[in-house]
Amino acid sequence: METEQKFIPIYQQLYDFYKQAILTQEFPPGSRIDSINRIIGRFNVSRETAKMVLNKLAADKLILQKAGKGSFVADLGPRKAVWGVVVPFFSAQIDSLLTFLREFAFTAGKKMEHFIDYNNWQEEIRLVGTMIQQRYEAVIVVPTLDETKTADFYKHLVSGGTVVTLLDHTMAGSYFTYAIQSYDLGVKRAVQYLTDTNNGNLTFIKNGIWAGRNMVQELMEGTFKNFVEQETPDRKAFVLDNVQTVTPEFLTQNNITGIFCSDDADAIRIIGRLLQWHSRIPDDISVISYGNTDLAKYFTPKITSIDSHCRELAEKTADIIRQHLNGQDVRYSQYVIQPDLIIRDT
Repeated sequence: METEQKFIPIYQQLYDFYKQAILTQEFPPGSRIDSINRIIGRFNVSRETAKMVLNKLAADKLILQKAGKGSFVADLGPRKAVWGVVVPFFSAQIDSLLTFLREFAFTAGKKMEHFIDYNNWQEEIRLVGTMIQQRYEAVIVVPTLDETKTADFYKHLVSGGTVVTLLDHTMAGSYFTYAIQSYDLGVKRAVQYLTDTNNGNLTFIKNGIWAGRNMVQELMEGTFKNFVEQETPDRKAFVLDNVQTVTPEFLTQNNITGIFCSDDADAIRIIGRLLQWHSRIPDDISVISYGNTDLAKYFTPKITSIDSHCRELAEKTADIIRQHLNGQDVRYSQYVIQPDLIIRDT
C-alpha cells in the first residue's frame, strides 16, 4: 500500500521558499524582496497566491510592505541576551566545550542554547540565519566538513550586531573571527611520544559515529600517517575506522605497540578491550587519546591525552563576544590554541 503524500498548498510552498531565502540571507536584511508580479512570473501562480505569500511573510515580521515602494526584508531589531552554539556532531570534547561556554555565558548573565546540524552545511547556514533573525546576541559555530560551501555566506553575512564566530577548527582561512586549536600540532605531539616510548607499529582509531565525513578526523589521519612515515620510516602507521575493528589478531600480527584514539571515549573503549585481552597498559601497548576531558582525567587508569584546552577556547570565544558588545571591532580576532600532551598511566 502506497504511503499517502501530504498535500502542501502552493502558497505555503512559496512561503517556505522565501522564508528559507531570508534566513540564509539570499535576501539580506533591508533588501527588496520579489514583488507580486515577480512572484507571478517566476512561479506561474495567480495574483491572489502571490499576495498570500507576501502577506504571510509580513504577518510573521519577516518583511515590511511599503505602499508604492514594494516589500523589503525586515531590518533586525534589538538583540536578546542569548548565545547560540551550532555543532556538527556530539562528542566528549564537544560536551566539554559546551560546558565551558555555558559557564562563561552564565557569568556574563546570558542564556546559552546549542543545536546540532549533523554535519550538513545547509543546515548550519539555516541555523545561523535563524538565530540572527531571532536576534541572538552571539552565534558560535563549530563548522561542518565543507567550508567552501559556507564561505560565501559568512563573507557576505549581515548580522545586525550579532557577533558570529567560529570555534574549535576552521579550514577556510582568514575571513572569519575564530578561536581554534592546532589539531595538527596535537597529533604530532601524541605520535612523537608514542614513537619515543615504543618500538613497534602504531595505529590511529577514528570515531565511527560522528556524523558524515569529518574534516578534523581527515586532518588528524593525514598528519598521523605523514608524521610516522617521515619520522620513523621503519615503522608502519595503520588507520582503523572505529574501535569495533580492533582485534587481538590485528594487534599481534601487525606488532602494534601504540594506539592513538581521536576521542577520550574511544580510548576508554579500547582500554577495556585490551584489559579483557590481558594486554598490559602501557607495558605491552600504550594508549593516547585526544581531548583531555573529564573522561581522561578520572577514568582508571588515567589516560594519557592531548589537552585541547577547551576552557581556554571557550574563554577566548567569550572574550570575542564581550569585546564586540563593548563596541570593539572583532572582525579579525583570531586565536589559535596550542594543544599539550598530558602524560598519565596509559
